[in-house]
Amino acid sequence: MVRGRLSSWPAPPLSWIGHTGAIRCTRYSPNGRQIISGSDEKTIRIWDAETGAIIGEPLKGHTDKVTCVAYSQDGQHIISGSCDRTIRIWDAKTGAAVGYPLEGHSNDVLSVAYSPDGRHITSGSSDKTIRIWDAKTGAAVGNPLEGHNNFVFSVAYSPNGRHIISGSWDNTIRIWDAKTGAAVGDPLEGHSSYVWSVAYSPDGRHIISGSEDNTIRIWDAKTGAAVGNPLEGHSNDVLSVAYSPDGRHITSGSCDNTIRIWDVKTGAAIGNPLEGHSGHVLSVAYSPDGRYITSGSCDKTIRIWDANPHTGVGRPLQGEISTALSVASSPNKQPIASGSNTNTIRVEEPFSHQPSSCNPLHAHFYSRPDSDGWVRDSDGGLLYWVPLDCRTGLHTAILITIPFIPDGRLVSLDFEDFVFGTAWTQIFNRAQR
Repeated sequence: MVRGRLSSWPAPPLSWIGHTGAIRCTRYSPNGRQIISGSDEKTIRIWDAETGAIIGEPLKGHTDKVTCVAYSQDGQHIISGSCDRTIRIWDAKTGAAVGYPLEGHSNDVLSVAYSPDGRHITSGSSDKTIRIWDAKTGAAVGNPLEGHNNFVFSVAYSPNGRHIISGSWDNTIRIWDAKTGAAVGDPLEGHSSYVWSVAYSPDGRHIISGSEDNTIRIWDAKTGAAVGNPLEGHSNDVLSVAYSPDGRHITSGSCDNTIRIWDVKTGAAIGNPLEGHSGHVLSVAYSPDGRYITSGSCDKTIRIWDANPHTGVGRPLQGEISTALSVASSPNKQPIASGSNTNTIRVEEPFSHQPSSCNPLHAHFYSRPDSDGWVRDSDGGLLYWVPLDCRTGLHTAILITIPFIPDGRLVSLDFEDFVFGTAWTQIFNRAQR
C-alpha cells in the first residue's frame, strides 16, 4: 500500500550523453517512446525513452543553435526553431527534412508549438513577434502578431487550439486569438522580470509562467487574473515550466541547476529539489503518462527523473495501488473512485480538470483516447485518462458507459470479472462465459 507523500526523490535513474553542446530543449513523443532534444551544436537528436539509446543520426540542417523542438500531436513530425531565424519540419520516423525551412522572422526563433489539430505551427522570436504557419505548406498565415516590446521567449497553444499564449522579456504574458491573431484582453502582469516560459494546464483553464524573478505564477486563462501567490523556492531564474498530464502538478527547471515539483492546488513544493545537473536546467517536460520528467541542461546531458505519481490523497479500499484503468466522479465534485488492474478501488480528491458536461444517469457514447491519453466527451470535457501502457488496442472508437448517481454518492466498481486485452473478439468471447 502506498500512503502519504514522499519527502524526497532518489537520485535520477538515467543520465544521457550524446550532444556536445548545451541542451536547450527536450520533449517526449506523444506515445512516450522517444525523447527529442535540441542543442547548441545545431542538431536535434532522437532518443529511446526507455533505454536512452540514440535513434538514428542527428537531424542536421540548421546553421545555428537549436533553441526549441516540438512533436506534432500524431507523432509523425518534429519541428525545430533556431538562432538561424528559421523553423524546420522533420519526419519523425526517418529524420528527413520535410519541405523547405520556414522563413520570415528577422531574428532568433526562440519557441515553437504545434496546434492541437496539427494544421498550424506558431513561433516566437527575438524580433518581438509571434508568427503562425501552415504546417502542410509552410506558408505564413496572416500577419505577425505584434504587441510585445521585447523578445518573445515562449509560445503555446491552448488545448482546444483557439488561443495562443506568449511569454516575453517585457515581463508580461499575452493571450491571442489563434484564428484572427487579435490580442485577447490585457497583458498578464505580475512578474518583475523576464518571462522565460509559459504553458497551459491540460484543461485549458489556467496558465503558468516561469520568470527571471525566480518565481512561477498561475493565472486564470479566462480572466487573466493571478491565482494565489507566486510559487517560490528556486534561487535563480525559472527557465522552463510544465504541467503534469493530470494537471495536479507543475515541474520547473532553473538556473539554480535544480528541478522542482509543485502541488497545483496548494502551491506548495513537493519534496526536495531534484539535484544532479551541474549546469542551468533549460528545459523540463513530463512523459505522456506522467510518470517521468525529462530535463535538458547546459551540462550537455539529458536526465530522466521519477515524477512520483502516487501523491494522491486517500487510501485503497483493499489491496495495493496499481495502474488506474478508469475513473468516475460524482456530479457534485466529491472524491473520485478509480479502478485498477489489481481489482481494487481507490478514493481520491478530484483532479483540477474541467469535468465532462454530460450528466444523465447513464452516459453512453463512442470515443477514444486523444494523443495525450485523455478520453473526452463531444464537448471536450475530460472523462478519464488512460495510462500509456493501457492504450494498446484503444486506437479505434470504444463504447464508454459512465453511471452517475443523482445524490452525489460514489459509484461502486467491481473489477473481479474485468477483462482487458488487445483483441476485441477474444474479450467478447471470454466476457460471455
